Amino acid sequence: MADGITFTIDGRDVVAQPGHTILQAALDQEIYIPYLCYYPKMKPEGTCRTCMVEVEVNGRKMTVASCTTPPMPDAVVMTNTPEVQELRKDVIELLMTEHPHGCLTCHRIELCGPQDICQRHVTVTDRCTICPKNERCELKDTVRMVELDLRTPLNYHRRDLPIHVDDPFYDRDYNLCIVCSRCVRVCDEVRFDTALTLTSRSGVTLVGTAHGTSLLESGCEFCGACVDVCPTGALTERSYKWEKAVSEVTTICTNCPVGCQMVAEVNKFGKVVRFKGDLAGAANNGQACMTGKFGYDYTNDGSRLKRPYIREDGMLRKATWDEALERIKQGLAGRTPGEVAIITSPRGSNEDQYSAAKFARTVLNTTNIDSALNSDHALLSQLEVRLGAGAATNPIWDLEDAKCLLVVGGNPTEEQNVLAVAAKKAVRKEAKMIVIDSRETELTRYAVEWLRPRPGSEALLIAGIGRAIFDEALEDKEFVATRIEQGEALKQSLWAFDLEKVSRDTGIEASQIRQAARIFATSDAGAILLGANGLDDSAAEKLVDAAVDLSAITGNIGRAFGGIYPLYQGANTLGARDMGATPGENGLGIIDMIPAMSRGDIKAALVMADGVSGYAPALEGLPIALGNLDFLVVSAVFDSEITAQADVVLPAATYAEQSSTVTNVERRVQLLRVTAEPRHEELTGWETIARIARAMGSTDFAHGSSSDVFAEIAGNISNYRELSHEVLQSGGIQWPVDSSSVVGTPLLHADSTQKVTVVQLSYDELAESIGTSALTFAPGRVLNQPERD
Repeated sequence: MADGITFTIDGRDVVAQPGHTILQAALDQEIYIPYLCYYPKMKPEGTCRTCMVEVEVNGRKMTVASCTTPPMPDAVVMTNTPEVQELRKDVIELLMTEHPHGCLTCHRIELCGPQDICQRHVTVTDRCTICPKNERCELKDTVRMVELDLRTPLNYHRRDLPIHVDDPFYDRDYNLCIVCSRCVRVCDEVRFDTALTLTSRSGVTLVGTAHGTSLLESGCEFCGACVDVCPTGALTERSYKWEKAVSEVTTICTNCPVGCQMVAEVNKFGKVVRFKGDLAGAANNGQACMTGKFGYDYTNDGSRLKRPYIREDGMLRKATWDEALERIKQGLAGRTPGEVAIITSPRGSNEDQYSAAKFARTVLNTTNIDSALNSDHALLSQLEVRLGAGAATNPIWDLEDAKCLLVVGGNPTEEQNVLAVAAKKAVRKEAKMIVIDSRETELTRYAVEWLRPRPGSEALLIAGIGRAIFDEALEDKEFVATRIEQGEALKQSLWAFDLEKVSRDTGIEASQIRQAARIFATSDAGAILLGANGLDDSAAEKLVDAAVDLSAITGNIGRAFGGIYPLYQGANTLGARDMGATPGENGLGIIDMIPAMSRGDIKAALVMADGVSGYAPALEGLPIALGNLDFLVVSAVFDSEITAQADVVLPAATYAEQSSTVTNVERRVQLLRVTAEPRHEELTGWETIARIARAMGSTDFAHGSSSDVFAEIAGNISNYRELSHEVLQSGGIQWPVDSSSVVGTPLLHADSTQKVTVVQLSYDELAESIGTSALTFAPGRVLNQPERD
């Protein structure tokens, strides 16, 4: 490394990356130095002093904390001199004065079980064997490494604090806390919530909420980041609290379009007992949201559907797969293309979506197919028309280094949580945020300008910002001249957007519009987070046109840390679109299917119902509409108001029981891995479709595994052409993929010769979307409850 710093650790030559500390350089080379307060992705703190090392520079020796000390050229670092070892033991002994350590310093620690009689008379509640983090405790590992003696000179003073169990999801036992402050720092530095802080009680420093309130009252998002970084049993998940994991599997969360890479901890019974963000995950950098961290264990639920059911005499009864398939064959046979429809699961893998699309078009001959949460179809379709992809143009974590963020009509904190974390991190780095939303969302707290336009006037407001940019000659003149087609025509069309008129129709002062224009146009890199909450398809398309034009005239298309990020629903909605699981020209999408079912136009349907709720706003009225069908097949994980309408119910596998792929908002194709084998007769979506297709006489569904299905995908879909399950084993890849080698494309439109087409905007057309009623209902998700939109 040309810019690296060369020095030695224990006689071994090491090259440190610029900005790295001695500890980070050692970890990069797999050299172990004990530490307790340091944690990757957070700033070094140097509070525990466990990582002390001896450094010699120019003949001068000193003992320093390796987590906060950058290396000097040609420095000699020794990690285990007698002096350093003795100092470490002293530090650990001080830490343990307020942490139970009867077991930690006992030579029998490897032999004792939870029911054994303690020969040292350690209090039951202080024993490692009954600690919820036994064998996962970093303090225990550190004590073993430094080889503390059986006898310690310092007495243990138990805090006798009550265990906090009133908040959801995890318990807080500060009797086990070593005050390393990791939880406080991750809450502040990474999550920006400050729900936890350091407090003082009688001169003793403790961790807690600022005013002694509950976590709910302190503004906690319950993302679980504090639990993941805690080195002891002070913070532990309540579910499976004492369960021991025997293996770890890297997989993907399928709850939202971010596609967080997670580490699933699996016990000896094959149950997923913990879920935590993977620090190596490119999409999430080790972070997760409440649903991702704590909503994983539905796969372990004993009330899951275990076998097929068919309806006889008005009642569902248990059946074999052969009976179910025969009933499906009879129910779907003879239907015209317009009489049948398929609704795919928003969690369904690419293999599931591809199989469903293929089945719809080749067996049922219908184009009535859509993903259940594809309610933002117009947003994504228009982005695809304008930019060639209904997806983010830039990687998620480009947001961290954006200089300005324009958030329009979306609530990423609630709906795409980790994406909001990256945005807030940019604000911490002094980026400026502008929020355009009639509703107050969590991100409005971080905005330097919060513009609250009349619902439906968002596109008009953005066009007004574009006009203000041209008024003050703030456009990226080089980009407009060399990269934009019909740039002059766009400029001419924007003259119709007089700011006083825009102000009157949107309800935003002209001075605020000009200020927002100055902020966005003068920033080195401006990213747009684009949602269409509350807008109909026509308004969403106009919003996309206005946003793409704004991004183009400021030179943010194809620019690192700029670009556009669509805010949509459904974990694999983009994958479903890529696989063709969307309606054709004459087909019906999810929004149109519900009234078509109610009218009797659609008479039979296949619903892949994992992650589908009739209470979701986009699916309002779905259960009632399904009741009007002549024949309904539902593949589901649980019994629900949807399965209650079914003629055939099929048991579905979850994310944990399949090896398949999903595609996230930044076009990253990632691999789901099997964490638990199906216990009963559950099948994945592609397996279910294949069995139905074969029962109906098709010979085109003879795949032996999901990798075979993906091989067919790669052969037919250009953006996936160079990919395979084997290639994705080493990590996700962003399409499109280079044909000469398997290299993804993090940044779209980076080619300086590639033209960007802008659209001439019409004032009257944009103003059509503005409501005329005295009162307008502006829905939005509250408290992570989709049904409360």
